Amino acid sequence: MVSSAPSFPPQIEEEVGKLLKLKAQLGPDESKQKFVLKTPKGTRDYSPRQMAVREKVFDVIIRCFKRHGAEVIDTPVFELKETLTGKYGEDSKLIYDLKDQGGELLSLRYDLTVPFARYLAMNKLTNIKRYHIAKVYRRDNPAMTRGRYREFYQCDFDIAGNFDPMIPDAECLKIMCEILSSLQIGDFLVKVNDRRILDGMFAICGVSDSKFRTICSSVDKLDKVSWEEVKNEMVGEKGLAPEVADRIGDYVQQHGGVSLVEQLLQDPKLSQNKQALEGLGDLKLLFEYLTLFGIDDKISFDLSLARGLDYYTGVIYEAVLLQTPAQAGEEPLGVGSVAAGGRYDGLVGMFDPKGRKVPCVGLSIGVERIFSIVEQRLEALEEKVRTTETQVLVASAQKKLLEERLKLVSELWDAGIKAELLYKKNPKLLNQLQYCEEAGIPLVAIIGEQELKDGVIKLRSVTSREEVNVRREDLVEEIKRRTGQPLRIC
Repeated sequence: MVSSAPSFPPQIEEEVGKLLKLKAQLGPDESKQKFVLKTPKGTRDYSPRQMAVREKVFDVIIRCFKRHGAEVIDTPVFELKETLTGKYGEDSKLIYDLKDQGGELLSLRYDLTVPFARYLAMNKLTNIKRYHIAKVYRRDNPAMTRGRYREFYQCDFDIAGNFDPMIPDAECLKIMCEILSSLQIGDFLVKVNDRRILDGMFAICGVSDSKFRTICSSVDKLDKVSWEEVKNEMVGEKGLAPEVADRIGDYVQQHGGVSLVEQLLQDPKLSQNKQALEGLGDLKLLFEYLTLFGIDDKISFDLSLARGLDYYTGVIYEAVLLQTPAQAGEEPLGVGSVAAGGRYDGLVGMFDPKGRKVPCVGLSIGVERIFSIVEQRLEALEEKVRTTETQVLVASAQKKLLEERLKLVSELWDAGIKAELLYKKNPKLLNQLQYCEEAGIPLVAIIGEQELKDGVIKLRSVTSREEVNVRREDLVEEIKRRTGQPLRIC
């Protein structure tokens, strides 16, 4: 008897046909394709060693922020797309947009400043000093060897509120200098300018209002390329008249201290511009405060500094690391921005239904660049980095002492001591001591049959190999005494 193929009702055959069509649209089974294990472009994993460095850097930054009286906040990693739109000028193209999720168009945050302004407006806050450390996202071409990524941390400090001119601004610059000095990553210089001086300068040079922001972004490249290249971009690509570009060049190639501010206050053209005059007056006051804070030698008034973000309204600043000059008498070269910030008095008003402004000034520490520098330095020095904070290893000198080790390690944990033990019933003493050396654990608490009889614990220093018997009830205090010294930061 020949079996025939089973026949299905027409409706089932129709549905099966639809499913087969859908399968064809989905393409071949992806699980059978070769899968490459990698992190997405512009991102990286962090090993325990790298995380240890990172935590120490964060600790320096957070302690400084807290020393200056800042509170901490957090905001969502994504915002409504319209929250971020139109705040970043030419850099808006670098924002990561997300697919429509249930009727809301969302984007990953580009920085922490715009979400902070939204937070102030939403909560009707007019006065706060806050810090925020979190990841931000930019669809940039990453240069990971130079600490540039698509996903990276920002460490922001901002002061919001109506205060007398330049006092909060001077404190932000003081904080920037304190952090960079504490991290000991090399000599640095903080360039300072004012958006009003830039706008006034462009106006007297003959730049039309519509070209202000685009010319600003060209000028901001002067720390990376020559004036001739910047001029060619302004004239060739952005349609600026050559004589206008030359007039801009006369100004933006100047830099100095308070004496340059005073010189420009006497400039026959610039001093006639109301915006520029206000900016120069504030900068003169700022330098007075910076002198009182003892950091004026770290600050340079630089007319080429033109931070590209649209929301800045007043003082702007950027810290760069300096490269040692090749020849005596040459000026030190900047090798990369490690911190930046400025005043943005209009940003909160963009989110407030009634347009109420909350003046703000702040700074952002470029921690990814700092991590790269610290990691490179540690590798060059071949310096060992501890990846744990364990103070003591609970060890045994003989077999069948697991229960005693477990009891002792539990006592130490309960007393707040950072302690470990090896996960073996009868580990060799040599293996336990070797583990301490490899992990950088400073002390070993050794239990033996004789010690149990005498009610003592043998406490051994891993580096000196010196051993002392400590009464069990005194062990916690002795460990705290021996490991109580503050850790070296970086």
